[in-house]
Amino acid sequence: MFDNKEAMYYEKLKEKKVLCLLCPHNCTIQDGEYGICGVRQNNGGILYSMNYGDMSSIVLDPIEKKPLSRFCSGSSIMSIGSVGCNLKCPYCQNYHIARVKLQKVKTYHTNSEEVVDKALSLRSQGNIGIAYTYNEPVIWYEFVFETARLAEEKGLMNVLVTNGYIEEEPLKNLLPYIDAMNIDLKAYNGRFYKELVKGRLENVKSTIRESVKHCHVEITTLIIPTWNDSTEEMEEMAKWLSSLSVDIPLHLSRYFPIFEMTDIPPTPRNTLLELKRIAERHLNYVYLGNV
Repeated sequence: MFDNKEAMYYEKLKEKKVLCLLCPHNCTIQDGEYGICGVRQNNGGILYSMNYGDMSSIVLDPIEKKPLSRFCSGSSIMSIGSVGCNLKCPYCQNYHIARVKLQKVKTYHTNSEEVVDKALSLRSQGNIGIAYTYNEPVIWYEFVFETARLAEEKGLMNVLVTNGYIEEEPLKNLLPYIDAMNIDLKAYNGRFYKELVKGRLENVKSTIRESVKHCHVEITTLIIPTWNDSTEEMEEMAKWLSSLSVDIPLHLSRYFPIFEMTDIPPTPRNTLLELKRIAERHLNYVYLGNV
């Protein structure tokens, strides 16, 4: 029985094709095929969210692990994830759920009411709400949207940990229910996005620009040698972030070989220290991770 959720953002085209309007890839999808994310399928000329309600992970995490360093410090948050991603990072740390097909991952089927009830039951353990994380929550949009809206009604906080690769309309419709975001600004050069992760920098910048108007935002950048570790690039990134707010926290993380990228050695610690020093010329809060 086919019982998945019809997608919220798409257009029907001729010959049972559909145009997905959720993220900037704007995939044109033939009948029976999937978008780049691997979880949105055209079935008979209707686009469905195939991972709707399918949860691969649920953990009560410290809020600092998202990472969020200046939002409800010392609290915990129930973190959930599904399957799939709309970018193709060859160094993905969660590739076992983000870079595989839905059918190859063990998931637990649930609904928004069950998730919110679970979050409420964990309040006694310090839980403040729900974080949508681990894989890319943008492509879990319908479930995230409905769950976040219900959670907000019940007095829970919603946190989105995302690559920021989403179109303007779905982003604006989701933001009223989001209290905090950690957005992965992977680099501040177009070549990185185009060649390495198959996306566009400007779309992520647009997401950051819009999100800081509505909720608490922190930024994470994984520093990969030869790809985004130049002092000039960090200077430009920090300047741009500071033009939005000097109080945007920036997290710089150390790269280690993993998944499809095993030919580049780990980021030298001195590189991270130098880039932190440069970013601090423009931003009040710069943090180092995995040093």
